[in-house]
Amino acid sequence: MTPGDDGVRGSGVTTEVLVLRHGQSEWNALGRWQGQENPPLTDLGREQAVEAAQAVGTVDAVFASPLDRAARTAGIIAESIGVGPVVEIDGLMERHAGEWQGLTRPEIEQAWPGYLASGRRPPAWEDDQLVEARALGSLLAIVTARPGGSLLAVAHAGIIYALERALGAEFDKIGNLAGRRFLHRNDGFDLGERVHLLGEETVPGQI
Repeated sequence: MTPGDDGVRGSGVTTEVLVLRHGQSEWNALGRWQGQENPPLTDLGREQAVEAAQAVGTVDAVFASPLDRAARTAGIIAESIGVGPVVEIDGLMERHAGEWQGLTRPEIEQAWPGYLASGRRPPAWEDDQLVEARALGSLLAIVTARPGGSLLAVAHAGIIYALERALGAEFDKIGNLAGRRFLHRNDGFDLGERVHLLGEETVPGQI
C-alpha cells in the first residue's frame, strides 16, 4: 500500500457518474436491433424520462450520447431538475451492430441461422475492445470535465455493458432508465451499484 492510499482505490477526489440507459424507443418497442440507427423515443419513453427525473437525485451536470433516444431522455431529465445544458459526447453512442441494425431477432435468425445462439456476430459488428475503449475514454472525459461532481450520463445498454465488462462485472440485462454508478478516484474507476429509477421497467428483448 502506498503512502496516502486509503485501501479502497486511490486517495484523491471522488467523482461519481451515473450512466443510464435511455427511455423506451420506437425500435425498443418493436424489438428491432438499433445500434447506431436513430429511432426516437415512444410516448412511454418520454414519460419514463419524466419519472426518472424525480428519482435521479442531486446532479451537477448532464452528458449524453448524441443519438436522439439518449439525447432526448437527457434533455427531459435536465430540464426537470434544472441542470444544463446537456453535453453530447460521440463516444457514448451505442455499439454499431453492423448488418443487424434495424432487424428483429427472428429476422436475424432467418438470415444468419445459429449466430445468436453461438454468440457469432456479422462482419460489420463493432468489436468489444473498440466499444470498451471509447466507452472508458468517454467516461474519463466526463470526470475530467467535472472532477468531484455527481454526474449523469444518458447512453445505451451496449455502453453500460462495455463499461461493466471492462471493470469486471458479470453480464446482466438492463432496462430502460436503469443504469450503473461508476466511481473515479485519482488512479481509476470502480464499479458502483446498479440503479433502477422506474417503478416498472421495460427491458427490450432484442439483445
